[in-house]
Amino acid sequence: MSVQADEIREELFKLQDIKYRDFQSKLIPGIDTDSVIGVRTPELRKYAKKLAKQTDIEVFLDILPHKYFDENQLHAFIISEIKDYDSCIVEVNKFLPYVDNWATCDQMSPKVFKKHKEELLKEISGWVDSSETYTIRFGIGMLMQHFLDEDFNPKYHEMVASVKSDEYYINMMIAWYFATALAKQWDATVPYIVEHRLEKWTNNKAIQKSVESYRISPEQKEYLKSFKIK
Repeated sequence: MSVQADEIREELFKLQDIKYRDFQSKLIPGIDTDSVIGVRTPELRKYAKKLAKQTDIEVFLDILPHKYFDENQLHAFIISEIKDYDSCIVEVNKFLPYVDNWATCDQMSPKVFKKHKEELLKEISGWVDSSETYTIRFGIGMLMQHFLDEDFNPKYHEMVASVKSDEYYINMMIAWYFATALAKQWDATVPYIVEHRLEKWTNNKAIQKSVESYRISPEQKEYLKSFKIK
């Protein structure tokens, strides 16, 4: 590792919280406790903002794979701070193959994306067509985050519904996407539930998440419940 990477790891261990490490490890299936340092998310975000301002931070970003979960989290948060869109996309695509858990995937949310919607759509299409679990999940997550409001187009639903997978973390994101879409774009979304266009598990999970949402009316919730697949 570089001197910079050594210093970053040393700083992360200074921020270590053992109890939090043990708690966090239980929330992320497949992550070995020994690979978790145990730095709380607010501390990681704060440190990432500081590091993102350093002109040589690319040295750390080029060191993949990282040894620790917290280094991956830090990496994701640093990417989220990159202000140049093209540079950000390069770093996202370089990092995605090494993302191996839902937390790192879901917490990587580059701020610059909201200013480059047209270019972002092309990237999302490629991510959703990937064969990698967390690349697909990230793509759907970005579609959910940036394209269910004023930039919405019904074709985005088709893009997500066309994803077929046995992977839990992909199907959960599909369900999350459609549950969010029901809250934001009811008329365009409800046919996917009424006509059972989604796989059974995903359909039922989308309904469950919608029923749990405060953004769906009681009448809508009762209506959705009637379309649960048994």
